Amino acid sequence: MSLPLALSALQKGVALLVFTGVAAPLIGLLLKRVGGGWETMGGGPFAILDERPQRRAGGGAPQAVDPAIQAAEVRQMLEAKSERRRQRGETPLDVEAETERLLAAAGQPRGEEAMDAELRAEVRQLVVARNERRLREGLDPLDVEAETERQLADLIGSP
Repeated sequence: MSLPLALSALQKGVALLVFTGVAAPLIGLLLKRVGGGWETMGGGPFAILDERPQRRAGGGAPQAVDPAIQAAEVRQMLEAKSERRRQRGETPLDVEAETERLLAAAGQPRGEEAMDAELRAEVRQLVVARNERRLREGLDPLDVEAETERQLADLIGSP
């Protein structure tokens, strides 16, 4: 039995159709099921797969932005806008005043106010935890807001 070395045009077409219609999908399924071929495609030490933002399951609320980073980005945007205005011959922006206005409009506390809000939230969490512990022990719960104010007064030294 001898195999012909040359195929006719019809035989070449049939071989191409068989390969693309049967063999290629089977190879694709094999790569997908065995070894996770598709998941690692493009991976390696120089891959950017891990740099993509991770999706949150369930949608959820967006993560809080660090106020210092937000303020720096706002200031940078305003400085660039002011520079473009200056290059066009227009009056440049007052970057500091505009930054304060935008951050105040966003409702972001600044400086000492931000620290006070964070401290108040942390003390309130401690009071809530203490209340839960008191309830487990069978004691009466504390008034959360009044106890938070009392704890802050003790910490800060206010009357």
